[in-house]
Amino acid sequence: MPSFGARSELALSSAHPLLVRVMREAVREYDCTVLVGHRGKAEQDAAFADGKSKLRWPKSKHNLTPSLAVDVVPYPIDWRDLDRFRALAVVVRRCWNAIPAAERDGYDLAWGGDWISFRDYPHWELRR
Repeated sequence: MPSFGARSELALSSAHPLLVRVMREAVREYDCTVLVGHRGKAEQDAAFADGKSKLRWPKSKHNLTPSLAVDVVPYPIDWRDLDRFRALAVVVRRCWNAIPAAERDGYDLAWGGDWISFRDYPHWELRR
């Protein structure tokens, strides 16, 4: 059974407890790695400059503490294999739906792969 390595756990540790919970369940079913949870100003500025984010500091859900967003990718990473990102999304959604609504504290989970104008396949965020 896959599990997160130290780098993924460190990135995940900066995220909201609901994101931690759902991603720890998902990795048990689908090998993946967490690239980023919280982003400070310098990291957000770099992500914006590189075109990896459409939001400037402090507008991203990655910029909150705890972070309301994480970037998670299938492992091993192959950025061109979008079918693996979609397969991971199925698992993450199933794990999210297994959390009782009362424990979700009014949050919903959104995937950047569903966005039309800027598809962000690694991105998962909590919304109210």
